[in-house]
Amino acid sequence: MARASGPMKQPPAYAVTSVDHALRLAVVLQVEGPLTVSAAAQRLGVARSTAHRLLQTLVYRDFAVQGEDRAYRAGPVLELSARSPSDAARLRAAALEPMRVLVDTLGETCNLSVRIGTTVRFVASVECDQALRVGSREGMVFPAHTVTGGLVLLAALSPDRVDALYAHDRFADRPADVPDLRRLHADLRAVRRTGIAVNLERSERGLAAIGRAVVDAYGEPVAAISASMPTVRYRKERVSAVVAALGVAADAMTTRL
Repeated sequence: MARASGPMKQPPAYAVTSVDHALRLAVVLQVEGPLTVSAAAQRLGVARSTAHRLLQTLVYRDFAVQGEDRAYRAGPVLELSARSPSDAARLRAAALEPMRVLVDTLGETCNLSVRIGTTVRFVASVECDQALRVGSREGMVFPAHTVTGGLVLLAALSPDRVDALYAHDRFADRPADVPDLRRLHADLRAVRRTGIAVNLERSERGLAAIGRAVVDAYGEPVAAISASMPTVRYRKERVSAVVAALGVAADAMTTRL
Protein backbone atom coordinates (compact mmCIF):
# COMPACT_ATOMS: atom_id res chain seq x y z
CA MET A 1 0.00 0.00 0.00
CA ALA A 2 1.33 3.46 -0.89
CA ARG A 3 2.04 5.64 2.10
CA ALA A 4 0.79 9.14 2.56
CA SER A 5 2.99 12.09 1.69
CA GLY A 6 1.63 14.32 4.43
CA PRO A 7 -0.43 14.41 7.63
CA MET A 8 -4.22 14.52 7.74
CA LYS A 9 -5.39 17.94 6.57
CA GLN A 10 -6.68 20.20 9.33
CA PRO A 11 -7.80 23.84 9.25
CA PRO A 12 -4.89 26.21 9.98
CA ALA A 13 -4.62 27.29 13.60
CA TYR A 14 -4.99 30.95 12.67
CA ALA A 15 -7.29 30.77 9.66
CA VAL A 16 -8.35 34.09 8.12
CA THR A 17 -12.12 33.68 8.17
CA SER A 18 -12.84 36.10 5.32
CA VAL A 19 -10.34 34.34 3.06
CA ASP A 20 -11.77 30.95 3.93
CA HIS A 21 -15.30 32.17 3.21
CA ALA A 22 -14.27 33.65 -0.14
CA LEU A 23 -12.53 30.43 -1.17
CA ARG A 24 -15.57 28.38 -0.19
CA LEU A 25 -17.80 30.59 -2.33
CA ALA A 26 -15.39 30.26 -5.26
CA VAL A 27 -15.60 26.46 -4.97
CA VAL A 28 -19.42 26.57 -4.88
CA LEU A 29 -19.53 28.77 -7.97
CA GLN A 30 -17.24 26.45 -9.90
CA VAL A 31 -18.74 23.15 -8.78
CA GLU A 32 -22.44 23.98 -8.42
CA GLY A 33 -23.14 27.01 -10.55
CA PRO A 34 -25.08 30.26 -9.95
CA LEU A 35 -25.42 31.63 -6.43
CA THR A 36 -27.49 34.49 -5.01
CA VAL A 37 -26.43 36.69 -2.12
CA SER A 38 -29.07 35.10 0.11
CA ALA A 39 -27.94 31.58 -0.77
CA ALA A 40 -24.30 32.53 -0.17
CA ALA A 41 -25.14 34.02 3.23
CA GLN A 42 -27.06 30.91 4.23
CA ARG A 43 -24.30 28.59 3.02
CA LEU A 44 -21.64 30.40 5.06
CA GLY A 45 -23.82 31.31 8.03
CA VAL A 46 -23.07 35.03 7.67
CA ALA A 47 -25.05 38.23 7.15
CA ARG A 48 -26.22 39.16 3.65
CA SER A 49 -24.00 42.25 3.73
CA THR A 50 -20.95 40.08 4.42
CA ALA A 51 -21.86 37.66 1.63
CA HIS A 52 -22.37 40.58 -0.74
CA ARG A 53 -18.91 42.01 0.02
CA LEU A 54 -17.29 38.60 -0.48
CA LEU A 55 -19.02 38.04 -3.81
CA GLN A 56 -18.15 41.54 -5.03
CA THR A 57 -14.51 40.88 -4.18
CA LEU A 58 -14.62 37.67 -6.23
CA VAL A 59 -16.09 39.69 -9.12
CA TYR A 60 -13.28 42.27 -8.82
CA ARG A 61 -10.67 39.51 -9.10
CA ASP A 62 -12.49 37.73 -11.99
CA PHE A 63 -13.38 34.69 -9.88
CA ALA A 64 -17.06 35.54 -10.39
CA VAL A 65 -19.36 37.50 -12.66
CA GLN A 66 -22.83 38.87 -11.93
CA GLY A 67 -25.62 38.43 -14.46
CA GLU A 68 -28.67 40.54 -15.18
CA ASP A 69 -30.65 38.28 -12.83
CA ARG A 70 -28.32 39.46 -10.01
CA ALA A 71 -27.04 35.91 -9.47
CA TYR A 72 -23.30 35.28 -9.37
CA ARG A 73 -21.57 32.75 -11.61
CA ALA A 74 -18.05 31.41 -12.05
CA GLY A 75 -15.79 34.00 -13.67
CA PRO A 76 -12.93 33.56 -16.14
CA VAL A 77 -10.50 32.33 -13.48
CA LEU A 78 -12.80 29.45 -12.53
CA GLU A 79 -13.95 28.43 -16.01
CA LEU A 80 -11.72 25.36 -15.97
CA SER A 81 -14.04 22.60 -14.83
CA ALA A 82 -14.26 19.52 -17.08
CA ARG A 83 -17.59 18.60 -15.47
CA SER A 84 -20.50 20.96 -16.03
CA PRO A 85 -21.77 22.78 -12.93
CA SER A 86 -25.27 21.43 -13.57
CA ASP A 87 -24.02 17.84 -13.32
CA ALA A 88 -22.13 18.51 -10.11
CA ALA A 89 -25.04 20.44 -8.62
CA ARG A 90 -27.44 17.62 -9.50
CA LEU A 91 -25.17 15.06 -7.86
CA ARG A 92 -24.77 17.20 -4.77
CA ALA A 93 -28.49 17.83 -4.45
CA ALA A 94 -29.21 14.11 -4.71
CA ALA A 95 -26.49 13.23 -2.21
CA LEU A 96 -26.80 15.67 0.67
CA GLU A 97 -29.75 14.14 2.53
CA PRO A 98 -28.48 10.53 2.23
CA MET A 99 -25.06 11.81 3.33
CA ARG A 100 -26.55 13.42 6.44
CA VAL A 101 -28.30 10.16 7.30
CA LEU A 102 -25.03 8.30 6.74
CA VAL A 103 -23.17 10.65 9.08
CA ASP A 104 -25.86 10.19 11.74
CA THR A 105 -25.59 6.41 11.32
CA LEU A 106 -21.80 6.12 11.42
CA GLY A 107 -20.76 9.16 13.41
CA GLU A 108 -18.05 9.85 10.82
CA THR A 109 -17.50 12.46 8.10
CA CYS A 110 -18.90 11.58 4.67
CA ASN A 111 -17.63 12.73 1.25
CA LEU A 112 -18.88 12.63 -2.33
CA SER A 113 -16.31 12.77 -5.13
CA VAL A 114 -16.14 12.67 -8.92
CA ARG A 115 -13.25 11.74 -11.21
CA ILE A 116 -11.87 14.22 -13.73
CA GLY A 117 -9.11 12.53 -15.71
CA THR A 118 -6.49 11.28 -13.27
CA THR A 119 -7.73 13.50 -10.44
CA VAL A 120 -10.66 13.42 -8.05
CA ARG A 121 -12.63 16.45 -6.88
CA PHE A 122 -14.66 16.36 -3.69
CA VAL A 123 -18.01 17.95 -4.53
CA ALA A 124 -19.73 17.53 -1.16
CA SER A 125 -18.79 16.86 2.45
CA VAL A 126 -20.87 16.43 5.58
CA GLU A 127 -18.84 16.53 8.79
CA CYS A 128 -19.65 14.53 11.89
CA ASP A 129 -19.81 16.30 15.25
CA GLN A 130 -17.11 14.33 17.05
CA ALA A 131 -14.29 16.42 18.53
CA LEU A 132 -11.69 14.31 16.72
CA ARG A 133 -12.90 14.06 13.14
CA VAL A 134 -11.89 14.34 9.51
CA GLY A 135 -12.72 17.84 8.30
CA SER A 136 -14.56 18.83 5.14
CA ARG A 137 -12.76 18.07 1.88
CA GLU A 138 -15.34 19.89 -0.27
CA GLY A 139 -13.70 21.50 -3.28
CA MET A 140 -10.35 19.78 -2.80
CA VAL A 141 -8.62 17.90 -5.62
CA PHE A 142 -6.41 14.81 -5.12
CA PRO A 143 -4.64 12.39 -7.48
CA ALA A 144 -7.23 9.70 -8.19
CA HIS A 145 -4.98 6.77 -7.24
CA THR A 146 -4.42 8.15 -3.72
CA VAL A 147 -8.00 8.43 -2.44
CA THR A 148 -10.89 6.04 -1.90
CA GLY A 149 -13.22 7.67 -4.39
CA GLY A 150 -10.54 7.70 -7.05
CA LEU A 151 -9.83 4.00 -6.64
CA VAL A 152 -13.54 3.21 -6.84
CA LEU A 153 -14.01 5.23 -10.02
CA LEU A 154 -10.81 4.02 -11.68
CA ALA A 155 -11.90 0.44 -10.97
CA ALA A 156 -15.00 1.10 -13.08
CA LEU A 157 -12.69 1.39 -16.10
CA SER A 158 -11.08 -1.51 -17.94
CA PRO A 159 -7.34 -2.05 -17.34
CA ASP A 160 -6.65 -0.86 -20.89
CA ARG A 161 -8.56 2.36 -20.29
CA VAL A 162 -6.65 2.96 -17.06
CA ASP A 163 -3.36 2.51 -18.92
CA ALA A 164 -4.50 4.88 -21.66
CA LEU A 165 -5.63 7.44 -19.09
CA TYR A 166 -2.24 7.55 -17.41
CA ALA A 167 -0.34 7.39 -20.69
CA HIS A 168 -2.25 10.44 -21.90
CA ASP A 169 -1.54 12.46 -18.74
CA ARG A 170 2.22 13.07 -18.83
CA PHE A 171 2.38 14.69 -15.37
CA ALA A 172 4.96 17.15 -16.64
CA ASP A 173 4.23 19.65 -13.87
CA ARG A 174 3.56 17.15 -11.06
CA PRO A 175 5.85 14.08 -11.33
CA ALA A 176 5.09 13.16 -7.70
CA ASP A 177 1.57 12.22 -8.82
CA VAL A 178 2.73 9.40 -11.13
CA PRO A 179 1.44 6.08 -9.74
CA ASP A 180 3.13 2.69 -9.83
CA LEU A 181 0.81 1.21 -12.46
CA ARG A 182 1.52 -2.39 -11.52
CA ARG A 183 0.57 -1.70 -7.91
CA LEU A 184 -2.40 0.39 -9.01
CA HIS A 185 -3.78 -2.41 -11.20
CA ALA A 186 -3.48 -4.83 -8.26
CA ASP A 187 -5.40 -2.38 -6.07
CA LEU A 188 -8.09 -1.93 -8.72
CA ARG A 189 -8.54 -5.69 -9.13
CA ALA A 190 -9.27 -5.87 -5.39
CA VAL A 191 -11.81 -3.04 -5.69
CA ARG A 192 -13.55 -4.73 -8.64
CA ARG A 193 -13.71 -7.99 -6.67
CA THR A 194 -15.19 -6.49 -3.50
CA GLY A 195 -16.98 -3.40 -4.79
CA ILE A 196 -15.33 -1.22 -2.14
CA ALA A 197 -12.06 0.62 -1.61
CA VAL A 198 -10.27 1.02 1.70
CA ASN A 199 -7.75 3.80 2.21
CA LEU A 200 -5.47 3.41 5.21
CA GLU A 201 -3.25 6.50 5.30
CA ARG A 202 -2.86 6.32 1.54
CA SER A 203 -3.64 9.99 0.98
CA GLU A 204 -2.99 11.50 4.40
CA ARG A 205 -1.35 10.26 7.57
CA GLY A 206 -3.86 9.60 10.33
CA LEU A 207 -6.81 9.16 7.94
CA ALA A 208 -8.78 6.04 7.03
CA ALA A 209 -11.63 5.91 4.52
CA ILE A 210 -14.00 3.34 3.06
CA GLY A 211 -15.89 4.01 -0.16
CA ARG A 212 -18.04 2.61 -2.93
CA ALA A 213 -19.57 3.78 -6.20
CA VAL A 214 -22.78 5.71 -6.75
CA VAL A 215 -24.45 4.65 -10.00
CA ASP A 216 -27.07 6.28 -12.20
CA ALA A 217 -30.30 4.71 -13.42
CA TYR A 218 -28.34 2.76 -16.05
CA GLY A 219 -25.90 1.30 -13.53
CA GLU A 220 -23.02 3.51 -14.63
CA PRO A 221 -20.77 4.88 -11.85
CA VAL A 222 -21.11 8.66 -11.65
CA ALA A 223 -19.51 9.37 -8.27
CA ALA A 224 -18.09 7.75 -5.17
CA ILE A 225 -19.40 7.97 -1.61
CA SER A 226 -17.01 7.45 1.28
CA ALA A 227 -16.84 7.58 5.05
CA SER A 228 -13.64 9.07 6.48
CA MET A 229 -12.35 8.72 10.02
CA PRO A 230 -9.18 9.15 12.08
CA THR A 231 -7.19 5.92 12.01
CA VAL A 232 -7.56 5.59 15.78
CA ARG A 233 -11.25 4.75 15.19
CA TYR A 234 -10.70 2.38 12.26
CA ARG A 235 -11.30 -1.29 13.06
CA LYS A 236 -11.49 -4.19 10.59
CA GLU A 237 -14.55 -5.56 12.38
CA ARG A 238 -16.29 -2.25 11.72
CA VAL A 239 -15.86 -2.38 7.93
CA SER A 240 -18.93 -4.54 7.18
CA ALA A 241 -21.24 -2.14 9.03
CA VAL A 242 -19.72 0.86 7.25
CA VAL A 243 -20.07 -0.85 3.87
CA ALA A 244 -23.73 -1.66 4.57
CA ALA A 245 -24.45 1.96 5.50
CA LEU A 246 -22.63 3.18 2.39
CA GLY A 247 -24.78 0.85 0.29
CA VAL A 248 -27.99 2.31 1.74
CA ALA A 249 -26.74 5.84 1.07
CA ALA A 250 -25.61 5.04 -2.48
CA ASP A 251 -28.96 3.42 -3.31
CA ALA A 252 -30.80 6.48 -1.97
CA MET A 253 -28.65 8.73 -4.15
CA THR A 254 -29.34 6.63 -7.23
CA THR A 255 -33.08 6.88 -6.56
CA ARG A 256 -32.82 10.64 -6.17
CA LEU A 257 -30.79 10.98 -9.37
